[in-house]
Amino acid sequence: MATTSPPGVGLAKGLAVTIKHLFRYPSTQMYPKQRPDLPPRTRGVIALMDENCTVCMLCARECPDWCIYIDSHKETVPPAKEGGRARTRNVLDRFAIDFSLCMYCGICVEVCPFDALWWSPEFEYAEFQIDDLLHEKERLREWMDTVPPPPMLEEGAVPPAEAADAIAKKEKELEAEAAKQAEVTAPPAEAAAAPAEAKPRTADVKVEGAGEIDQETYDRLIAEGKSERIARSKAKSAWVRKQKEKLAAEQEAATAEERGGDEAAAAKPKAAEVHVEAGEIDQETYDQLIAEGKSERMARAKAKAAYVRKQRAKLAADAEAGAEDGGSEAGGGAPEASTPAEPADADEPKPKPADVHVEGAGEIDQETYDQLIAEGKSERIARSKAKAAWVRKQKQKLIDEGGDA
Repeated sequence: MATTSPPGVGLAKGLAVTIKHLFRYPSTQMYPKQRPDLPPRTRGVIALMDENCTVCMLCARECPDWCIYIDSHKETVPPAKEGGRARTRNVLDRFAIDFSLCMYCGICVEVCPFDALWWSPEFEYAEFQIDDLLHEKERLREWMDTVPPPPMLEEGAVPPAEAADAIAKKEKELEAEAAKQAEVTAPPAEAAAAPAEAKPRTADVKVEGAGEIDQETYDRLIAEGKSERIARSKAKSAWVRKQKEKLAAEQEAATAEERGGDEAAAAKPKAAEVHVEAGEIDQETYDQLIAEGKSERMARAKAKAAYVRKQRAKLAADAEAGAEDGGSEAGGGAPEASTPAEPADADEPKPKPADVHVEGAGEIDQETYDQLIAEGKSERIARSKAKAAWVRKQKQKLIDEGGDA
């Protein structure tokens, strides 16, 4: 015969459990007001380093969900040595992952032989439409900025063959550049009468002693909570950039002295050729992205890019104004009699928009973008068409400027 409990025992037990948990803090997190504290190598989303991709198709073949889409074209590469044979290689055109199908097994990351795919701790990429979960290589490349650096090798470990070859190649380039700099420092007498070279770009200037760091950048990154290794790496890059700009300015000044002021009016520099320290951020862009619900890390990265673009445009405008002032001073004195301009060659064909190459096709036409968003198009389609509209306008502008000249 089954024993029965006295009436009210079950109710008392239930109330005891209720009273036990009544004065405890809840176990749930109030997301998004309360952010989860995740480990640094959390498997959030798959990021792509497109410069490492060789279009070997291993990731697409091994994917059990077939959610990776890759397009490429073949391109002829000149021989590495004189007298060698030209080679062909695959150039990546499209790399997309459909995260509505991906089951995050990580097979593609494991089978990639060139470390082009990585796990990023970023996890806030939800969309309102399932079609918007198909992310192209541009979005995958943005997530690469959030991937933590690989762990350091243990003491006495042998570095990978690829890394050793890259270090040896870089050392040879530095030695060749040092020899070239030595020749430039002590030029022969015949070279003194040679025409001055073009203005050196910052990217073409090599800096010796890259082991130094920019203390200001290092202190700022440490204050932001970055690890010492990341702060030291970025501080080294900042120091190299500053040294390159300094050397480029010195070479430009020396070149200007040799020219003797014959070419005072220089061409207007492009914004893409002006290098700006990217440590600052554009506060307006940062506040806008935070208001849109973006993560602080993503908002800070895009605000840094916006700050660099604005500074480049400002420096380009200042350089143009300086060039105009120099040209007006060089052309002072009695005005010469104006001569009628020679008629343009009527047989010269007008350039077509398809023959004009535009730098910086990453910009978008804001008017076209806003119009497509208002029509209900997805952000990806609107951005793609706005990029194409911006390129068309820039090509037409260059053609009009060429016709006016």
